[in-house]
Amino acid sequence: MFSSYMYLFVLCLYCCCNISALLAEEEFLQHSCQITLDPNTANMHMILSEENKKATYKRKKQAYPSHPERFMDRSQVLSREALTGRHYWEVEWDGLGIFVAVAYKDISRTGDDSKFGNNDKSWALLCSDGDYELTHKGHGISISAPLSSKVGVYLDYRAGILSFYSVSDSMTLIHRVQTTFTQPLYVGLRLTSNPYTCTLQPNIGSEETRI
Repeated sequence: MFSSYMYLFVLCLYCCCNISALLAEEEFLQHSCQITLDPNTANMHMILSEENKKATYKRKKQAYPSHPERFMDRSQVLSREALTGRHYWEVEWDGLGIFVAVAYKDISRTGDDSKFGNNDKSWALLCSDGDYELTHKGHGISISAPLSSKVGVYLDYRAGILSFYSVSDSMTLIHRVQTTFTQPLYVGLRLTSNPYTCTLQPNIGSEETRI
């Protein structure tokens, strides 16, 4: 009798968790948005393609024109779009790891302070072939979560919530940040070495969210 009750409890809990996950995913998709990368911010070791939704690391520097918003010392790029409100987007990657980030526009473009997560102007999730690591102000938190080649990011700007999810057949929360944002946020990507690529996933939901 006890074992059957335990079985029913576990089954009920499993079903409830699945329903909650489905409801969460459905809600996120209502806030899906189209993100494009800004070529003026792309480091010279990065090539943008697929209508500026894909970034690829190249050892050879590209002959990009000088621009004050270009990242000089890190293979990073920011989005064109500034985000406030509620938004959801996904990043698919291959290679050994990337940084998925959000940042304020006035983040430094040179030196150690320009690295996503190494300052008070950005939050960065390192996605590697092992665990995840969330960094902010130079402090990292190691996180164990199911590894996936796709990461979902949910932003509720007004509530100060930034959530990262491992996305496969289901969604698993990796880490949630609770803070107060003081400026509009930009999506950031950092590739560490060849042959890493990452792609911002288009057409996640049935309707686009205004940015």
